[in-house]
Amino acid sequence: MDDERCADSSPKSKGLLGRDDPSPVFVVNRGGSSPFLLLGDHAGRAIPQKLNGLGLPPEALDQHIAWDIGIHGLGERLSALLDATFIRQSYSRLVVDCNRKHTAADFVAAVSDGQAIPGNADLKTSDRSARRREVHMPYHHRITGALEARDQQALDTILVALHSFTPSMNGIDRPWHYGVLHRDDSKASAKLLAALRAELGDKLVGDNQPYAMDGVDYTIPFHADPRGLDYLEIEIRQDLLADAPGQDAVAALLAKVLAKVA
Repeated sequence: MDDERCADSSPKSKGLLGRDDPSPVFVVNRGGSSPFLLLGDHAGRAIPQKLNGLGLPPEALDQHIAWDIGIHGLGERLSALLDATFIRQSYSRLVVDCNRKHTAADFVAAVSDGQAIPGNADLKTSDRSARRREVHMPYHHRITGALEARDQQALDTILVALHSFTPSMNGIDRPWHYGVLHRDDSKASAKLLAALRAELGDKLVGDNQPYAMDGVDYTIPFHADPRGLDYLEIEIRQDLLADAPGQDAVAALLAKVLAKVA
């Protein structure tokens, strides 16, 4: 399985990213034949060296506030099972949230699930701009490039944004294993919701739960809407993705139900 550094990443040694920092975007299985284009907005948890860990203890970067736990491994497994391209973001959502517009209040979060992020307090406009320029924009430029290449080849495309959610939030347990987020404008989402519920039952599959697709989402509206593409935004509970066997099981199930969507 290839895992490529993107050629349009920001130059190293200037600005935010240094020469030893990872590329902001990686592509797995470039040119995959599947109609599904897999995306991992929050798949990474790297912190640029210049940000000194954002002032957080190292264990904080293992938690859900830093990344979507399990999505890196799930995306690679689904890529192999489906022969699909997987484009993933390398940096923690605490550096910059690639599923938010740059004007959103939580584009760079000062607090996440009650945890203050010292390195994000009182940021200058120039600091926010550097994070957008060197992390957010290269990721979305790479998605745009992949879509343009698929258009040139007259390939059908369904965007699939992969996310994971914590089993409990604000002291409230979340019963769902999966969630399908949509705006009531997606035939693919309706098919996936029905297929997952046929496998697991209604109670374990949330319809716009534990989140709803609303005005805060950026990736799907930005890339799907101008092209008239159908889309899926899938949420998986993080305890199901906590280890390799769990990621294998989730990937196998999703590959099975996605076959009923395409």
